[in-house]
Amino acid sequence: MQDVHPTPSFTLTDVSGGLPLLGHLLAFKKHPLNAMSEWWHRHGDALRFRLGPKTVYLFNHPDLAEEILVRQSDRFVKVYEQQRPTGLALVLGNGLVTSSGEIWKQHRRVIQPVFHRSRVAAMADRMVQVGEQRLTGWSAQSGQTVDIAHEMMQLTLEVISQTMFHTSVANRIDQISHALRVSLKYAFDSFHSPLSLPAWVPTARNREFLRALRFMDELIFELLTERRRSGAQHDDLLDLLLKARDEETGTGLSDQELRDEALTIFAAGHETTANALSWTWYLLATRPEAKARFHEEVDRVLQGRTPRAEDLHQLPYTRAVFDEALRLYPPVPAIQRKTVTRTTLGGMTLPAGAIILVGLYNMHRHPAFWPDPERFLPERWLNDERTSPRRAYMPFGAGPRACVGTHFATMEGTLLLALIGCRYDPQLAQERVEPEVMVTLRPKHGIRMTLQPRHQRVASA
Repeated sequence: MQDVHPTPSFTLTDVSGGLPLLGHLLAFKKHPLNAMSEWWHRHGDALRFRLGPKTVYLFNHPDLAEEILVRQSDRFVKVYEQQRPTGLALVLGNGLVTSSGEIWKQHRRVIQPVFHRSRVAAMADRMVQVGEQRLTGWSAQSGQTVDIAHEMMQLTLEVISQTMFHTSVANRIDQISHALRVSLKYAFDSFHSPLSLPAWVPTARNREFLRALRFMDELIFELLTERRRSGAQHDDLLDLLLKARDEETGTGLSDQELRDEALTIFAAGHETTANALSWTWYLLATRPEAKARFHEEVDRVLQGRTPRAEDLHQLPYTRAVFDEALRLYPPVPAIQRKTVTRTTLGGMTLPAGAIILVGLYNMHRHPAFWPDPERFLPERWLNDERTSPRRAYMPFGAGPRACVGTHFATMEGTLLLALIGCRYDPQLAQERVEPEVMVTLRPKHGIRMTLQPRHQRVASA
């Protein structure tokens, strides 16, 4: 079948300024986001750099992204080595985010139903209830300054635990947040550190990482043990995992497989939304006219009551605010893949085993596809003004490996924005906010904001 949208040819450019042996390692390690952005502006949409002995290809164009993630997804696969895992695999094992081949296909079939639109819509009330519970604690902090990033992380942790696992982790949220921060930072550093020691070597950092991992393991196995003991049926993710059976052998998932999939959804299911919400509050605080329009919409639609799933179609600007925050600060700034064979991409020849990064952060700010790309303009997402070009926007990936929880995250983000926006106007209390890549895109030192109460009070629906 003839390709109706042929990929144009690109010129691959080597990043200048590399050092002997180290290549571009120091610049990347110091500030990976700045490095990838600067190299893109200097060298274009297809470039190559070195991290010590490792050669990395960075592609920042929608046509290349579509080839890698959609059209040739069988040639560009997840990087997972069971004998020597790196990156997220160090934390999540061989779960849905890191696995490939038949294991991924089987587990995706098991997990997909819990994220069906009808099921996610039924979770809306629980999401809002969790939001209400967290906001109750904010009442004593009204007018005070808090780290909104930390608050959003706590909120989405409780949402994912109550919707996917029917349990509360409220009494351990600080421990979980710390363990995830330590483990994600360790996982990201393993990608670009060619001289990093194996985790079993008893350095201070390795010991801290292993303690964090043990804590997460104990938490997940405790959830599994309690569900098996109680025999309770909640028709949630945990039930689906425990009931899953291989179509040919009839065997269920092993304890390690259960752990990997449960931890994957637990970690990834809150981390992306928490960061997206944090950046959304930051961006709203920097553009008063957008914030005023957002407040007008939630006040007019909700009239002081809690939001429901059926309100979403009446909150187009609120959703546009969330989409625009995802454009400027995508939860994962670059998607990693590896070529399984010698491959041609956009007229360029890539060797087998090549490490590939799809630069979502750069692509979302590409001036060829986004008018005024650096500005926070929610209006660009409204139906009559929507300008998103083909594949230039993919905050949750694309193709067969697109995030299974995309609808869950966007509904949760919109509902929680509306809920909080009715009651509070978080105002920026620091001059500079710096993004930091730890697999996901987090604010490096948090985002200090003052919880300014609004006139609206959220009433029970």
